[in-house]
Amino acid sequence: MARTDHSFPAGSGSPAAAPAALRGRGAVTNVRHRFQRDDRVQVDDGWSSSGLPADFVDSVPDNFPEAASGEQAAARVIPILPDARIAPAAPKTTVTAEEARKMLSRNDSPDIPFDVAVNPYRGCEHGCVYCYARPTHSYLGLSPGLDFETRLVAKANAVQALRAELARPGYKPSPINIGSATDAYQPIEREWRLTRGLLELMLETRHPLTIVTKNALVARDLDLLAALAEQKLVVVYMSITTLDAGMARTLEPRAAAPWRRLETVRSLTDAGVPVGVLVAPIIPFINDESMEHILQESKAAGAHYASYTVLRLPWEVKTLFEDWLNAHFPDRAQRVLHRIEDLRNGRRNDPNFGSRMRGTGVWADLLRQRFTIATRKLGLNRHRLALDCDRFLPPAASVGAADFLSPVGAQASSGVPFSAVSPAAGAVHGRAARQLQAMAAGQLSLFD
Repeated sequence: MARTDHSFPAGSGSPAAAPAALRGRGAVTNVRHRFQRDDRVQVDDGWSSSGLPADFVDSVPDNFPEAASGEQAAARVIPILPDARIAPAAPKTTVTAEEARKMLSRNDSPDIPFDVAVNPYRGCEHGCVYCYARPTHSYLGLSPGLDFETRLVAKANAVQALRAELARPGYKPSPINIGSATDAYQPIEREWRLTRGLLELMLETRHPLTIVTKNALVARDLDLLAALAEQKLVVVYMSITTLDAGMARTLEPRAAAPWRRLETVRSLTDAGVPVGVLVAPIIPFINDESMEHILQESKAAGAHYASYTVLRLPWEVKTLFEDWLNAHFPDRAQRVLHRIEDLRNGRRNDPNFGSRMRGTGVWADLLRQRFTIATRKLGLNRHRLALDCDRFLPPAASVGAADFLSPVGAQASSGVPFSAVSPAAGAVHGRAARQLQAMAAGQLSLFD
């Protein structure tokens, strides 16, 4: 799909005046979060036409070819020389560790197919500009913009905290969704391995779960997922927004490429893991024409279930998405926003249950008809797998802190780096001590 490059300066008030897109990032800037009382903006104080201080402006030597005698010599030509020292550095991803008091998050929303969720990370490096979870970063005093995808938080004790909750007297199991807010298989999972630890706990306790992801890293845990699937304890949903690699790099810059997601669906299906596909979100005039194609390719890869949602723009996501549109698709930005308003009763966002996920009106009905026809034709959603909640076994005693090691160089929420080996390791003997040594050497899974 053709896109217009608007990285050049533009006049104030035009769509091209939006902040330039950043390579590898979804948001184009850090927006002011809703709890912030002040706002900071960059302005040109008039020192030079480029906004550079006078110290960075070099005068033209006397022998400059364009310098002439007479009246022209009196008006010196002073070229503006950009200086790399004041150019903003590309934002880098940082991870801070925190100790979670609990992991289970409950909801009673009638339009969400699960009531319990677990999210081992805050923020998401995938950088999906449309992510409805972006506003949660405001609770940390951070921006839902670039901060959401660059300043991440790992719940270092996720497995221990969840184990404690599952062991409580009177706990009644129901399918736990992993990754309801932020993707549990985002790139930092390669080092932290928190999601794998949660799966190991689920297998140990025979607890049912569902997974939502758009990263091919989920195939790394195929051994655990296959074991869970044998006992009807897991369903994996792969989110596929588009099959256009270029569009995917713009929408979801650090998520797996569309073809890799389809290959992952095939790998999971071949291993006996039930897989569904989520065409989510559908954005008018951006990816809405891809619905049938995505469903067709997903079915060919082995998917059994499918669903879709329409773009949601809660809180600060409205501003972020509009800036993204003006940076990448200025030619159709207003058309997209007006169609969203058609789907949302004249507003950019509709928070009401029952209509927030799929919209209302003529265009919402058209999407619903297209989805229904496509799924019926392809044989999707003919049956639903009922996960088994009767196999649950309360977990054993909580694992000590010595059994968890953070990646070397990671920082605690206090800012103090974790040591390579937990201080408590010195008090561990026998097999546990050997496991700790193997983990520190990178020879063993953090949660083996």
